Amino acid sequence: MISHIKGRVLCKGSEYIILETNGVGYKVFLPAAQLSQFTEGQEGAEIFCALQVRKDETLELYGLPSFEALKLFEVFRDVSGIGPKAAMVLASLGKPEDIRKAIAARNTGFFRGIKGIGEKKIQKVIVELTGKLVIFEGPRSSGEEAVDSLVSLGFSKADARNALSRVAPEITDLQERIKEALKFLGRR
Repeated sequence: MISHIKGRVLCKGSEYIILETNGVGYKVFLPAAQLSQFTEGQEGAEIFCALQVRKDETLELYGLPSFEALKLFEVFRDVSGIGPKAAMVLASLGKPEDIRKAIAARNTGFFRGIKGIGEKKIQKVIVELTGKLVIFEGPRSSGEEAVDSLVSLGFSKADARNALSRVAPEITDLQERIKEALKFLGRR
Protein backbone atom coordinates (compact mmCIF):
# COMPACT_ATOMS: atom_id res chain seq x y z
CA MET A 1 0.00 0.00 0.00
CA ILE A 2 1.35 3.43 -0.90
CA SER A 3 0.84 5.82 2.03
CA HIS A 4 3.46 8.53 1.59
CA ILE A 5 5.33 9.98 -1.38
CA LYS A 6 8.06 12.60 -1.48
CA GLY A 7 9.43 13.96 -4.73
CA ARG A 8 9.27 16.58 -7.47
CA VAL A 9 6.01 17.88 -8.94
CA LEU A 10 6.26 17.14 -12.67
CA CYS A 11 2.93 18.67 -13.69
CA LYS A 12 -0.32 19.85 -12.25
CA GLY A 13 -3.86 19.21 -13.50
CA SER A 14 -7.16 20.66 -12.33
CA GLU A 15 -7.65 17.91 -9.69
CA TYR A 16 -4.25 16.23 -9.39
CA ILE A 17 -0.48 16.49 -9.55
CA ILE A 18 2.01 14.04 -10.96
CA LEU A 19 4.70 13.52 -8.36
CA GLU A 20 7.99 11.98 -9.51
CA THR A 21 10.00 9.93 -7.09
CA ASN A 22 12.90 7.67 -8.09
CA GLY A 23 12.06 8.05 -11.77
CA VAL A 24 8.40 7.04 -11.40
CA GLY A 25 5.55 9.54 -11.76
CA TYR A 26 2.52 9.06 -9.52
CA LYS A 27 -0.78 10.74 -10.35
CA VAL A 28 -2.22 11.90 -7.01
CA PHE A 29 -5.69 13.45 -6.71
CA LEU A 30 -5.80 16.31 -4.22
CA PRO A 31 -8.46 18.54 -2.65
CA ALA A 32 -8.44 22.07 -4.11
CA ALA A 33 -6.95 23.68 -0.99
CA GLN A 34 -4.00 21.29 -0.99
CA LEU A 35 -3.58 21.37 -4.78
CA SER A 36 -2.98 25.12 -4.66
CA GLN A 37 0.07 24.57 -2.42
CA PHE A 38 2.01 22.83 -5.18
CA THR A 39 3.73 24.28 -8.25
CA GLU A 40 5.19 22.52 -11.28
CA GLY A 41 8.87 21.78 -10.76
CA GLN A 42 8.59 22.01 -6.97
CA GLU A 43 11.18 19.82 -5.25
CA GLY A 44 10.65 17.96 -1.97
CA ALA A 45 6.85 17.88 -2.19
CA GLU A 46 5.41 15.45 0.38
CA ILE A 47 1.97 13.86 0.36
CA PHE A 48 0.29 11.28 2.52
CA CYS A 49 -1.92 9.19 0.27
CA ALA A 50 -4.35 6.32 0.03
CA LEU A 51 -4.35 3.83 -2.80
CA GLN A 52 -7.84 2.92 -4.01
CA VAL A 53 -8.80 0.19 -6.48
CA ARG A 54 -11.78 1.10 -8.67
CA LYS A 55 -14.37 -1.37 -9.96
CA ASP A 56 -12.67 -1.39 -13.36
CA GLU A 57 -9.46 -2.38 -11.51
CA THR A 58 -7.64 0.90 -12.12
CA LEU A 59 -5.54 2.21 -9.27
CA GLU A 60 -5.91 5.77 -7.98
CA LEU A 61 -4.00 7.69 -5.33
CA TYR A 62 -5.75 10.26 -3.14
CA GLY A 63 -3.52 12.77 -1.39
CA LEU A 64 -4.01 14.17 2.09
CA PRO A 65 -2.20 16.89 4.03
CA SER A 66 -1.22 14.81 7.10
CA PHE A 67 -1.13 11.34 8.63
CA GLU A 68 -4.14 12.28 10.80
CA ALA A 69 -6.08 13.28 7.67
CA LEU A 70 -5.12 9.92 6.12
CA LYS A 71 -6.63 8.11 9.13
CA LEU A 72 -9.77 10.24 8.79
CA PHE A 73 -9.94 9.39 5.07
CA GLU A 74 -10.04 5.70 5.97
CA VAL A 75 -12.83 6.32 8.50
CA PHE A 76 -14.90 8.29 5.96
CA ARG A 77 -14.38 5.56 3.33
CA ASP A 78 -16.09 3.10 5.68
CA VAL A 79 -19.33 5.11 5.42
CA SER A 80 -21.50 3.60 2.70
CA GLY A 81 -22.10 6.02 -0.16
CA ILE A 82 -18.89 7.99 0.45
CA GLY A 83 -16.42 7.50 -2.38
CA PRO A 84 -12.70 8.24 -2.28
CA LYS A 85 -12.98 11.78 -3.69
CA ALA A 86 -15.64 12.77 -1.15
CA ALA A 87 -13.66 11.10 1.66
CA MET A 88 -10.54 13.02 0.58
CA VAL A 89 -12.40 16.34 0.70
CA LEU A 90 -14.09 15.52 4.02
CA ALA A 91 -10.79 14.46 5.62
CA SER A 92 -9.15 17.69 4.44
CA LEU A 93 -11.80 20.10 5.74
CA GLY A 94 -9.77 21.10 8.77
CA LYS A 95 -7.94 19.74 11.77
CA PRO A 96 -9.04 16.20 12.69
CA GLU A 97 -10.05 17.46 16.14
CA ASP A 98 -12.34 20.10 14.57
CA ILE A 99 -13.93 17.46 12.33
CA ARG A 100 -14.45 15.15 15.33
CA LYS A 101 -16.06 17.99 17.31
CA ALA A 102 -18.34 18.89 14.38
CA ILE A 103 -19.51 15.27 14.15
CA ALA A 104 -19.98 14.98 17.92
CA ALA A 105 -22.00 18.23 17.94
CA ARG A 106 -23.96 17.10 14.84
CA ASN A 107 -22.91 20.35 13.14
CA THR A 108 -24.04 19.83 9.53
CA GLY A 109 -23.03 23.42 8.69
CA PHE A 110 -19.36 22.48 9.09
CA PHE A 111 -19.69 20.12 6.11
CA ARG A 112 -21.83 22.27 3.80
CA GLY A 113 -20.62 23.29 0.37
CA ILE A 114 -18.84 20.05 -0.52
CA LYS A 115 -19.43 19.18 -4.16
CA GLY A 116 -21.43 15.97 -4.50
CA ILE A 117 -22.38 15.70 -0.82
CA GLY A 118 -25.84 16.95 0.07
CA GLU A 119 -27.56 17.50 3.40
CA LYS A 120 -28.88 13.91 3.67
CA LYS A 121 -25.48 12.38 3.03
CA ILE A 122 -23.87 14.72 5.58
CA GLN A 123 -26.46 13.63 8.13
CA LYS A 124 -25.74 9.99 7.31
CA VAL A 125 -22.00 10.56 7.81
CA ILE A 126 -22.66 12.21 11.16
CA VAL A 127 -24.99 9.43 12.33
CA GLU A 128 -22.60 6.66 11.27
CA LEU A 129 -19.50 8.30 12.76
CA THR A 130 -20.90 9.67 16.01
CA GLY A 131 -18.79 8.11 18.74
CA LYS A 132 -16.44 6.38 16.28
CA LEU A 133 -13.80 9.11 16.09
CA VAL A 134 -12.34 8.49 19.54
CA ILE A 135 -8.94 7.88 17.90
CA PHE A 136 -8.64 11.64 17.38
CA GLU A 137 -9.35 12.63 20.97
CA GLY A 138 -6.43 13.69 23.10
CA PRO A 139 -4.91 11.35 25.66
CA ARG A 140 -7.19 10.67 28.60
CA SER A 141 -6.11 10.89 32.21
CA SER A 142 -6.18 7.76 34.34
CA GLY A 143 -8.78 9.53 36.52
CA GLU A 144 -11.16 9.82 33.57
CA GLU A 145 -10.57 6.19 32.66
CA ALA A 146 -11.27 5.10 36.25
CA VAL A 147 -14.53 7.09 36.32
CA ASP A 148 -15.59 5.66 32.94
CA SER A 149 -14.79 2.13 34.13
CA LEU A 150 -16.94 2.53 37.22
CA VAL A 151 -19.77 4.10 35.20
CA SER A 152 -19.66 1.13 32.82
CA LEU A 153 -20.22 -1.09 35.87
CA GLY A 154 -23.46 0.76 36.59
CA PHE A 155 -22.40 3.45 39.07
CA SER A 156 -23.25 7.12 38.53
CA LYS A 157 -20.43 9.52 37.60
CA ALA A 158 -20.95 11.40 40.88
CA ASP A 159 -20.64 8.20 42.95
CA ALA A 160 -17.63 7.07 40.92
CA ARG A 161 -15.84 10.40 41.40
CA ASN A 162 -16.71 10.45 45.10
CA ALA A 163 -15.36 6.92 45.63
CA LEU A 164 -12.19 7.66 43.65
CA SER A 165 -11.56 10.82 45.68
CA ARG A 166 -11.50 8.64 48.82
CA VAL A 167 -8.79 6.33 47.40
CA ALA A 168 -5.33 6.97 48.91
CA PRO A 169 -3.29 9.24 46.58
CA GLU A 170 -0.25 6.93 46.78
CA ILE A 171 -2.23 4.29 44.85
CA THR A 172 -1.47 5.30 41.26
CA ASP A 173 -2.10 2.08 39.33
CA LEU A 174 -5.41 2.39 37.46
CA GLN A 175 -6.65 -1.12 38.31
CA GLU A 176 -5.75 -0.74 41.98
CA ARG A 177 -7.57 2.62 42.16
CA ILE A 178 -10.69 1.02 40.65
CA LYS A 179 -10.52 -1.91 43.12
CA GLU A 180 -10.24 0.48 46.07
CA ALA A 181 -13.10 2.63 44.77
CA LEU A 182 -15.24 -0.50 44.42
CA LYS A 183 -14.63 -1.26 48.11
CA PHE A 184 -15.99 2.19 49.03
CA LEU A 185 -18.94 1.79 46.67
CA GLY A 186 -19.74 -1.65 48.14
CA ARG A 187 -20.02 -0.17 51.65
CA ARG A 188 -22.86 2.24 50.72
